[in-house]
Amino acid sequence: MVFYFTSNVVSPPMTIFMGIDKYENEDLIKWGWPEDVWFHVDKVSSAHVYLRLRPNQTLDDIPSKVLEDCAQLVKDNSIQGSKMNNVDVVYTMWENLKKTQGMEVGQVGFYKQKMVHSIHVEKKINEIVNRLNKTKEERHPDLQAEREERDRREREDKKKILREQKEREKEEEKRKKEAAELRSYSSLMKPENMTLNKDYCDDSDDFM
Repeated sequence: MVFYFTSNVVSPPMTIFMGIDKYENEDLIKWGWPEDVWFHVDKVSSAHVYLRLRPNQTLDDIPSKVLEDCAQLVKDNSIQGSKMNNVDVVYTMWENLKKTQGMEVGQVGFYKQKMVHSIHVEKKINEIVNRLNKTKEERHPDLQAEREERDRREREDKKKILREQKEREKEEEKRKKEAAELRSYSSLMKPENMTLNKDYCDDSDDFM
């Protein structure tokens, strides 16, 4: 089971989600999307919270209010962290999560530490947590199927873009060819390039 929340502090709203336990976290790690951002309370156990960005967005594109929503939510879903003040929440893109043999279920590392950001949370803000919990939905998604469908749509979009690019190139080539033909025709029609029929008419007396 996965819990879904809606951060409506921006328009359009953004989706935040987390697994119910470490086994669900394992599936979220495995079938995450390139658009997903992973959040976790630093140095203590907590839920794995994800924020889904739009295509081509990066960590720098996360609105500050949405970032605060995610940080408050992950802190509130940490047995230890929820009781603490002044905690740090780390976050990184899903593609930076590293899973190796020997790791426990739900455990994860990073490929590049420099791609891991952090945000300081001074204390719990009930207003934020309560607002998010009002949007909470429980679902049983097929994470693998959703990821495969996402990849299929991406492939179709890339094919469409490639087709449109080829059409534009074809039209541009046609336009250039027509322009060249027009220039050639205009050149032929210049008076200095035109030949009158009389230039080729010989005096009939020569044949007498």
